[in-house]
Amino acid sequence: MTIHTCRTAHAPQGKNYMMEINPKWVNSSPEDSLNTIDARWIDMLSGVFIDITAVHRTAKKPGMMFCKDDHHYREADLFPLRDSVFEDRPVKIPYNYAELLQQEYGRVSLTRTRFAG
Repeated sequence: MTIHTCRTAHAPQGKNYMMEINPKWVNSSPEDSLNTIDARWIDMLSGVFIDITAVHRTAKKPGMMFCKDDHHYREADLFPLRDSVFEDRPVKIPYNYAELLQQEYGRVSLTRTRFAG
């Protein structure tokens, strides 16, 4: 685990985040159901976290990628990555992010700005 302090205009004193890496992240087999999350980015104040899963190419289906939780993606939906901003920081996001979010969470994922739960 590594602690990162990020200072922004909205949080000049800084916010602490923990990056936790699963030591089994290199195992791409979906059969290891207890280790589907490869890493986690955790806001240490609120406990809110972002799960991170690695995507892998498959020789069986050229142009397709998968992650351990058995999600499949077209490589063209992920790459090239787009530039964006998250909490005042530059980040890279999937090329076809809107379609991917709608497939996973429904259309409301692009319009709802508050989440309670």
